[in-house]
Amino acid sequence: MVKVIGLDIIDNSPSPADGVQLSAKERFDTVLANAERFEALGFDGFAVGERHHHPFISSSPPVLLSNIAARTSRIRLFTGVTLLSVLDPVRVAEDYATLDHLSDGRLELIVGKGNGPQQTELFGISRDDAWRTEHENYRILRQLWSDEPANWEPEPGAPTTRPVPLRGARISPQPLQPRIRTWHGSSTSAATVELAAEYGDPIWVANVQKSIEGYEPLVRRYREAWAELGRDPREARVGAGFSLFLTDRSQEAVEAFRPVYERHYAPKVDTYNDFAPDTLFHDYDDYLARSSALIGSPQQAVEKLARYAEVYGLDAISIPGHRGALTEAQWLRSLELFRTEVLPEIARLATVPSAR
Repeated sequence: MVKVIGLDIIDNSPSPADGVQLSAKERFDTVLANAERFEALGFDGFAVGERHHHPFISSSPPVLLSNIAARTSRIRLFTGVTLLSVLDPVRVAEDYATLDHLSDGRLELIVGKGNGPQQTELFGISRDDAWRTEHENYRILRQLWSDEPANWEPEPGAPTTRPVPLRGARISPQPLQPRIRTWHGSSTSAATVELAAEYGDPIWVANVQKSIEGYEPLVRRYREAWAELGRDPREARVGAGFSLFLTDRSQEAVEAFRPVYERHYAPKVDTYNDFAPDTLFHDYDDYLARSSALIGSPQQAVEKLARYAEVYGLDAISIPGHRGALTEAQWLRSLELFRTEVLPEIARLATVPSAR
């Protein structure tokens, strides 16, 4: 069964649909209300992003998720993503272990390095160093969550978020769950998916700037590394993000979304990866055909999700947890169509890709 979560990276720029600018308080209120909405609609989880630059106000995911935990009882609570490349892993271990207790064990992390150049200015970790620090900090995090003494020494001259060693370190409390499921954001580096396979963890494909062919090499490498370690292929897990704009009539959504594409998706985007050249879209029709955007009718959404499941294998997907460039009415109608006409169909999607 494919799990569906809402994702809000909490962009607080004026709405492209109507120009409304919310205050930070009003925008946070929408996050809380939408998390409650996703639970009421029967979805599986809700994720909040982590960014540290304008116009995003998602710099403190543990605080937001704690509030969501208090307002909900069933949905899983995700980060999307936790920027382990720039954070002290001790602080991450403590904050999220506490949140795991407050949420009655509903926490899941998606970890990643982030791409924003502003991170360098705020935290002093360059984009070139971020892969190394993220992977190093993940190893430390898992030690700290093992309830065994953690030991670690910084390598002289190497980039790190922890300039001092750990010797017999323990954190308290330990997480409520025996092992918090941690997905590895896997849009930019083969080393990241290999780390996920090493720890027996799932991966999450951001799935935004590239076509399915652009991300497939990383998913394939993940499954190869998983098999090389002697793990059961059926236990490898892949999640992916999708945008969403559904209407009863396909052409209505296609035409309404065209100006959004021209403003936000047509310009070249710096994807900053180390595994393959950028695979960008030639025009709007190409974007509709080859991107992860679920734009059009519910049946078209089902068909596109089936194609992604065939190539990636899909265990979980994210859809927008906020209206974004849509009007409130457009977004709510999209959610309703997804819930009633798409959700029942995606239960049949493949969780392990066919041999290719």
